[in-house]
Amino acid sequence: MQTNNHDGVHSGYFQIQDRLALDYQLIDALPAEHPPQPEPSPLFGLLGELHLLDHESQHLLRQIGEHDRGLAAYLKILNKRVELIGRALSLQLVEDMGTPLAVTLSEAGLTFPSHRALAVGQWIVLRLLLPDPIGLAATVQIADCVRDDASDQYLIQVSFAQCNDAQRQLLARHIVQKQAQEIRAAKHNERTST
Repeated sequence: MQTNNHDGVHSGYFQIQDRLALDYQLIDALPAEHPPQPEPSPLFGLLGELHLLDHESQHLLRQIGEHDRGLAAYLKILNKRVELIGRALSLQLVEDMGTPLAVTLSEAGLTFPSHRALAVGQWIVLRLLLPDPIGLAATVQIADCVRDDASDQYLIQVSFAQCNDAQRQLLARHIVQKQAQEIRAAKHNERTST
């Protein structure tokens, strides 16, 4: 398990270091029935729909592949084309959301730098762009805010306690993929250095 100096909400969870585009909006309080959602962004919503459709179609593509390899190969090419369109959309979102930030991510929460302090207990609507590309929007609570003297910024820690199961699965999948990517890179570096 990777650790750092600001465990807090990440304690007991595997954490990754990543660079992600994000933005947030402060809200007064968390309503009991319907948590506020971020302002609708057509591009952000479209990325979520593309990912959902891709996830739902994977088992169908496997079934088709068992019966008709040519058709399955063609559908995989179409899927790659749609994925490229999604990546183009994500580039536009990165422009809208700002430069990706160095973050610490776990299934329990996120730590990100900010130029302004945020009060512990404050609720925010967070939009996070994962590199797959997947857009994740959630109402989260500030768990900690500490000044980082080295960067002259604040390290904001948010808790994903209010996230639903689908959001948690997206986060878990991204963390596992990032971990596998880091392991492959380490093995490659080990082979090339000997």
